[in-house]
Amino acid sequence: MSRKVRPVRVGNLTLDGNKIYIQSMLNAPAENIDESVKQAIELEKAGCEIVRAAIPNMEAVALIPAIKKNVSIPLVADIHFDYRLALAACEAGVDKIRINPGNIGSIDRVKAVVNACKAKNIPIRIGVNSGSLEKDLLAKYGSPTPEALVESAKRHIKILEDCDFYDIVISIKSSNVSTMINAYRLLAKSYDYPLHLGVTEAGTERMGIIKSSFGIGSLLVDGIGETIRVSLTDSPIKEIYAAKDILKSIGKGQGVKIVSCPTCGRTKIDLIGLANKVEILTKDIEKDITVAVMGCVVNGIGEAGEADIGIAGGDGCAVLFKNGEKLYRVSEDKALEALMVEIDKL
Repeated sequence: MSRKVRPVRVGNLTLDGNKIYIQSMLNAPAENIDESVKQAIELEKAGCEIVRAAIPNMEAVALIPAIKKNVSIPLVADIHFDYRLALAACEAGVDKIRINPGNIGSIDRVKAVVNACKAKNIPIRIGVNSGSLEKDLLAKYGSPTPEALVESAKRHIKILEDCDFYDIVISIKSSNVSTMINAYRLLAKSYDYPLHLGVTEAGTERMGIIKSSFGIGSLLVDGIGETIRVSLTDSPIKEIYAAKDILKSIGKGQGVKIVSCPTCGRTKIDLIGLANKVEILTKDIEKDITVAVMGCVVNGIGEAGEADIGIAGGDGCAVLFKNGEKLYRVSEDKALEALMVEIDKL
């Protein structure tokens, strides 16, 4: 399934459906400039392609030039209620504004933000969230249904379009995965604006990754979504690696893809430990390859025959294989080292 997307520039990136960009958000206190800059640098190194920062007050606007000076990825200012913060963020050089046009006051205030964004070619992301849905829509639909979320988004979109503004990105998040999926599917039928995907308030690392993988992954397979954020109650760095893994798992991300068997009674080596070590050692390798870590040679090589390189355990030993063909045998204590040597050769 393909979806026509209206191109929107965010800094040096273009959201047009040809690439899916990974996003995260700083969680250092907004008033701590040094820590925020440090975290932004770490995120960029980890593979973050768009970073967002909360701007809760005028003091926090100082984050923008400080971060822009130290990273090359686009910066998004997260603004709530006070339109003056959006104006200050534009003046400070931010690459995108995230607001809800309906909650920053009169139409004159909306127009002031729109004019500021137009003057500097800054797009606006409309962020609809099931936890902050308008009261009349909750009364109309009874709960934050997909239809209610989409109607809310349409209201905000209309405000910007009535101001002759079309550099729009939309997010329409829910903590309920099914609601989130269905809301984005409905929205994608009505608009060609780029969509930012995420399951909001997804939870701690384990459940957050599970929920995000299901919600974000389902939509990406449908051809819906230009940017993604895996929201975790954890380090933002973990969000980046989770997002990378989601993209790799559906064939839309670069990097090492690991396949490994679940182990059984035939397993004679510490496969779980070996697989975990391989995952850690390959997480920053950008080669677009598949690495297999299999428990036995009985069916390991056959099941993982399409892997670029792999290893299959034996009784205290392991067999290296490449494209389904055996290479050589090594002792178990040399298995990891041998595998990494072969990966380096690819």
